[in-house]
Amino acid sequence: MKIKEIKLEELNPQKFIEEKVKEISSNVGNDLAINALSGGVDSSVVTMLGHKALGERLKTCFINNGLMREGEPERIVTMFKNLGINVEIIDSKDAFFNALRNITDPEEKREAITKAFYKDVFGKLVKNSGAKYLFQGTILTDVDETVAGIKRQHNVFEQLGIDPEETFGYRIIEPLVQLRKPAVREVAKALGLHEEIYNRPPFPGPALAARVIGEVRPERVDTVRKATRIVEEELRDSGAFQYLAILHEDKVTGIRDEKRDFGFQIEVRCWESKDARTGRPTRLPYDTLDRLAERITTEVPDVVSVTYNITTKPPSTIEAI
Repeated sequence: MKIKEIKLEELNPQKFIEEKVKEISSNVGNDLAINALSGGVDSSVVTMLGHKALGERLKTCFINNGLMREGEPERIVTMFKNLGINVEIIDSKDAFFNALRNITDPEEKREAITKAFYKDVFGKLVKNSGAKYLFQGTILTDVDETVAGIKRQHNVFEQLGIDPEETFGYRIIEPLVQLRKPAVREVAKALGLHEEIYNRPPFPGPALAARVIGEVRPERVDTVRKATRIVEEELRDSGAFQYLAILHEDKVTGIRDEKRDFGFQIEVRCWESKDARTGRPTRLPYDTLDRLAERITTEVPDVVSVTYNITTKPPSTIEAI
């Protein structure tokens, strides 16, 4: 099925909001719906559209999968409570880490996360809530990359011939599937979302699991989570499209106190891009790179090496896996 893109220069945000609210109301009728809010711009926009259309008939959850940024669940719940939307935190850390145990292949990890999210965690939520619809923030770039075989995005189904209702027991509604990230940000502004939300760097569906090369274990996620906080603090004013930290699999040799320190390697990536289809590494000042290396090796336990990616997309991709 060919999706007709609404390009940024064609977008009228207020008209888009009105049309999507009517469309959601018409599709859902008097039934209940459910959605997962991650705090990223895509899921935040979907949450706002859904509540405009359905009010209390949309149940919004934050799935705490153990793979998010530091303090993310509590911060996002508080932010949306101030917007008049109640969000329930669902503790699902064990389900996700159990699903990821002993898996190192990138596509197998994505498949494990997809299954854990849609079947194990959300399947139970949908059954208990009685909801017949799941809202999600799939955008056009997600579909493009999945269909092209670049990487399987966890939120793409129908374009791969998968019927969500038959597979998971509920229908999926994707209000943003005609848009790319810059257009989603404009809709977010028009909905009155905080700049902290609409200007956030993109965050992958598999969360920090997409930034751990090798097996995804709680202690490895904790390492990349600490590095992520530092990278985001140091680069938030860079004006870049996206910036992130990646934990490599193999340990490398370092030196501390004149002794060998066999530790981890963090790769930093920072990108210039308009829509994530292509990208070029930001030419960061060397002082900034120096500060990143100093902070990460000092503040993140057992990290002895920090590198900076200088490869364009393509042949690289913005996320590591």
